[in-house]
Amino acid sequence: MTHQSDSIVIIPTYNEKENIEKIIRAIFGLEKCFHILIIDDGSPDGTAAIVKSMMVQEEFADRLFLEERSGKQGLGTAYIKGFKWALERDYQYIFEMDADFSHDPNDLPRLYSACADEGYDVAIGSRYVSGVNVVNWPIGRVLMSYFASKYVRLVTGFQVHDTTAGFKCYKRRVLQTIELDKIRFKGYAFQIEMKFTAYKIGFKIKEVPVIFVNRREGVSKMSGGIFGEAFFGVMRLRWDGWMRKYPHLS
Repeated sequence: MTHQSDSIVIIPTYNEKENIEKIIRAIFGLEKCFHILIIDDGSPDGTAAIVKSMMVQEEFADRLFLEERSGKQGLGTAYIKGFKWALERDYQYIFEMDADFSHDPNDLPRLYSACADEGYDVAIGSRYVSGVNVVNWPIGRVLMSYFASKYVRLVTGFQVHDTTAGFKCYKRRVLQTIELDKIRFKGYAFQIEMKFTAYKIGFKIKEVPVIFVNRREGVSKMSGGIFGEAFFGVMRLRWDGWMRKYPHLS
């Protein structure tokens, strides 16, 4: 049985054995057919082995894929590897998503619809477009994330409420137009840079309100260094916005 799809969901993983099978089954349980690409950074807990054991099952054949990398190389490089993989194939809609259920798989069709039906180029699953929609986060983390997005808007003039969101849908042409090898950030700031670049090129962006639920299982990958990159990275982006020549929409 073949499962044709115009959409691929890219999920980077590092030590997600508690979540990985559940998130895969949840996505494949949706009415719309999505394919999934897992990019595992050498998880010592056996995350990749779980994915491999699922790939050989007939129900997952032709729609579950795995790329393995040696060791932790950063979120941004994982996504860029996934983007290039998707562009080598015929996917029209390419999604970013976490493995830990902080992003609800039931929101995938809403992001898809914003691009496929409403004509947007990028759809962002936004925690802040209608207040603060975050569940189970420590208040310090909520404030840091919320004000990080405010800070990005202030410095760059970029009118997106949730600039650090990692739950997104891109139309194929966005990733074809963005010069992926020029994306410089690897951590938290990668999410900001991708959105900012799409905005500077002139793509239409929609924020779709979602509720973000803090992970229930596994360990958060956040660190102070990631926020440092984001803080100073935003100033670099502002400078780029003035100085850099971005690709033109054809």
